[in-house]
Amino acid sequence: MSARAMSPVLVGRSAELGVLEDALAAAPGAILVGGEAGLGKTRLIREFAASVGGTGRARVLVGGCLELGSDGLPFAPFTTVLRGLVRDIGIDGVAALVPRGDTGSLARLLPEFGEPESDAASGEERARLFEVVLTLLDRLAEREPVVLVIEDAHWADRSTRDLLSFLVRNQSAAPVMIVVTYRSDELHRTHPLRPLLGGLERVDRVTRLEITRLARSDVAALVTAVLGQAPPPGLVDRIDARSEGNPLFIEALLDDDGTLACELPESLRDLLLAGVQRLPEETQDVLRDASGGGTRIEHALLAAVSGLDDTALTRVLRPAVAANVLVVDGDGYAFRHALIREAIHDDLLPGEYTRLHTRYAEALENDPGLVPSGRLWVELSHHWKAANDATWALVASWRAAADARKALAYAECLTMLSRVLNLWDRVPDAADRIGADHVKVMEDAANAADLAGEYDRGIKFVTAALKEVEAAGEEAMDTERWAELLKLRGHMRYEMARPGFVDDVRAAVKALPADPPTVLRARVLSALATYVRFSTDIPEARAAAAESLAIARRLADPVAEAQALITLFCADIDYSEYPDLSTGDTLADVERAALASGDHHSVLRFYVIKSHFLEGAGRHEEAAAVAAQGKELAGEYGVSRTQGTFLCINQAEPLVSLGRWDEALAVMNHAMEQEPSVTIRTSLLVLLGGVALARGDLAAARQRLGGAREIMQLKMKWLKTQDYFSTLWLEARMALAEGRPQDVLPAVEGVIEEAGLPDDARYALPVLVAGATACAELGPSAAPMLRRIEERAAGLTISGPLQRAHRLTLDAEAARARGVLDLAAWDGVAAAWEALGNPFARAQALVHAAEAALADGDHDGATARLRIAADAAADVGAAPLAERVADLLRRTRAPRRGGAEPSAPLGLTPREYEVLRLVAEGRSNRDIAEALFISAKTASVHVSNILSKLEVANRGEAAATAHRLALFAGSREHSASNGRGSSGQGSGGPGSGERSSSRQGSVAGAPLPDSRH
Repeated sequence: MSARAMSPVLVGRSAELGVLEDALAAAPGAILVGGEAGLGKTRLIREFAASVGGTGRARVLVGGCLELGSDGLPFAPFTTVLRGLVRDIGIDGVAALVPRGDTGSLARLLPEFGEPESDAASGEERARLFEVVLTLLDRLAEREPVVLVIEDAHWADRSTRDLLSFLVRNQSAAPVMIVVTYRSDELHRTHPLRPLLGGLERVDRVTRLEITRLARSDVAALVTAVLGQAPPPGLVDRIDARSEGNPLFIEALLDDDGTLACELPESLRDLLLAGVQRLPEETQDVLRDASGGGTRIEHALLAAVSGLDDTALTRVLRPAVAANVLVVDGDGYAFRHALIREAIHDDLLPGEYTRLHTRYAEALENDPGLVPSGRLWVELSHHWKAANDATWALVASWRAAADARKALAYAECLTMLSRVLNLWDRVPDAADRIGADHVKVMEDAANAADLAGEYDRGIKFVTAALKEVEAAGEEAMDTERWAELLKLRGHMRYEMARPGFVDDVRAAVKALPADPPTVLRARVLSALATYVRFSTDIPEARAAAAESLAIARRLADPVAEAQALITLFCADIDYSEYPDLSTGDTLADVERAALASGDHHSVLRFYVIKSHFLEGAGRHEEAAAVAAQGKELAGEYGVSRTQGTFLCINQAEPLVSLGRWDEALAVMNHAMEQEPSVTIRTSLLVLLGGVALARGDLAAARQRLGGAREIMQLKMKWLKTQDYFSTLWLEARMALAEGRPQDVLPAVEGVIEEAGLPDDARYALPVLVAGATACAELGPSAAPMLRRIEERAAGLTISGPLQRAHRLTLDAEAARARGVLDLAAWDGVAAAWEALGNPFARAQALVHAAEAALADGDHDGATARLRIAADAAADVGAAPLAERVADLLRRTRAPRRGGAEPSAPLGLTPREYEVLRLVAEGRSNRDIAEALFISAKTASVHVSNILSKLEVANRGEAAATAHRLALFAGSREHSASNGRGSSGQGSGGPGSGERSSSRQGSVAGAPLPDSRH
């Protein structure tokens, strides 16, 4: 019996190869290739890579994730890709592809690029690394298409998943195709890859390709290919039944002599070990050694562990390579399938297992060069832990955590520090071994959790650390350490929108003496001022920020100074006047301090507040431009995914106000693809929901509102005005759009009850306007709520033209709720929105003004206003508003575009002809008056003139004449849908019985759709 071989051809995967070819042709894009173990994902990718790479159609870069990655080895596949690229084009060639030839960030992936700029890696440096990798791929693709393959993503470490997500979500127009393979059967419900795959599937140009089991016909083809001849009768059926179409199992079951290898048990482990057991005993021994090193192992490391020299090791492994148990991979070996390695490793006896990992650890300690730089301490941590040596596992894990932090791999750093904490009680002299006490390890773990976004775990770590610090007693307690920990926990509670974040920071401030002042007190005070802003205690926020500023200036701490100035500016923004940057105004002070600090976070936070201020002041064009500049800076700083995403809100908001909705949607959709934090996501959802509502897409608006509501429930008592009031606004407008005005009142109640929050007027007014609209719909029964709305509005300090436009809208809407259509008021509202450059809000106001003009009998004036509104609605794609305007235009008697009066038969005027149509429908004079916005007396005069001209005695004869002559046959369908019921759905004129919704401006820049749609 000879060793079995792999099939010389790829069988049953032509469709999948076609999908890959199509994806390459359509690049940029990504394709996620999943399937259970053994289905041939790796073989499929190798065939595709050979096809496109071998013919020069694309450069193929391949990197695989290591099973060890789950224990903390960061960026493993990208390190492999970069190492291969260096071998191909050299270090200088790579440097020529990155911005300014700066390869410092790449040093965190590959030591050939030197040492990283600093050991203490920040979130900004991590983001910069991501941007450099993205730029490298894009510039490679300028020369030729690039295929980046990341294999075995089910083993990907957190940092690899983050970088992979970033690359997929931020692809440019360059022809880069990203291929990700993973085992679907490994993805249990809590597997960390599951949410990543789910999120990536929603990104444009991402395709998911599931590899399925082979059909019987394909099993037959595979068996034939392996044997090199037609199989004997019955063999295919037996192989098909046993393998269930899994190519790996088919190959494992077959020998090239056309028989089954042996009668193997049903379990996968036994099946895989059967192939290994057919090898020579000495080969099996070395395979057992190799199984301890992961899916791939360097030749030199395996030689050291096995104790064989190069010649002997090569001889012993040759049968394994020939049998396709191992494949040669560069300077090492890889198991043909990871399941083979797992089966061999799991088959070790307990003593063998411990001794094997001890040999690995000792070999690495004796010669660290046996593994690539950056992997040493992670591997030592893994092997010493497996060898049950708690002391050296703890030491190695501590060192591995430092390496992970240096590589910006915060999740892996957290994993290693968690291992240190788990081993702590088993090592009596742990603190002496690593030079840090237990509290320090927990503090580091909490900081790593914060940077990794694992806030819940971080809160647990820091809470435990606080208890240990407090256990020393009040007199012996390290107060500064305690305060620093409280500040950290407060920050993470804030990020999770949990109660208590203000209490933590307030306690930290209380613990730090005011004299002598310290930088720590200044920064804690700045944090307190920021968090207190989300309550009604604005004076406390202002006082804390002022004290922080004074300390920062006294101690010359530019970062604390910049943060304090920003918080002071935000504590009570006055939108009435735009500050002159040459006069030393507060905003100018903030800008100078932020730029002088050299702190990227402070600079970008300045761009956030400046664009926020400009939008609040109604300077939409300037706000959009400033936010765009901030986003560009965020890209240069390498933080486009964090601060850059936040600035997407401040860019989209003014774009919505300006009616540039498609641009705004592009900005917001890109931001949503980055899976932003809870504090960013709410504003995006409300903005997206507002646009969807204005365009008549109620399903999308409802979905966005559902997301915002879910976030608000998570936030519990979170009352950040911009999020809380904006969500209430979307709830109110959704209820109006669905014809539920009574359901608007609970949302309005939330704004009435929560007075005095920061930016109160800016975000409360639009909700109050929606409440007044609901009162107009509900009629006299809503009078008590209308009074409360007006009382709440009276208590607001109106600041700037945007808030004045909202207040004018509220006053006009309140008058409409009392049955008064005030033409001058609505014209004033329209003029206010026009001055701000908000076309949609202006169009909404013009519709109400047109209704008022029609009620006064000014049909020419109404038509002029409606035509402006129609153009605006068409420009922004607001279909519901456009439909309403078109309906109103049909009811006016003004000349049509072109100026000529339309002709009418029988000597009737156009207006008399329209009246005759309504008479033929059986309308009364009152109905006609309501439909045409004229008085009942005027309708009676028109009817009399019609009877005279038609020479008939009464209305019945007039109607009969119209029917006999088929004057309105072409409009019967229209009349059926816009007949008597139309008078009950009119445009809000006096006596119409219709209370139409107001057309007010925007909250956070979002448009306010008409309640009837």
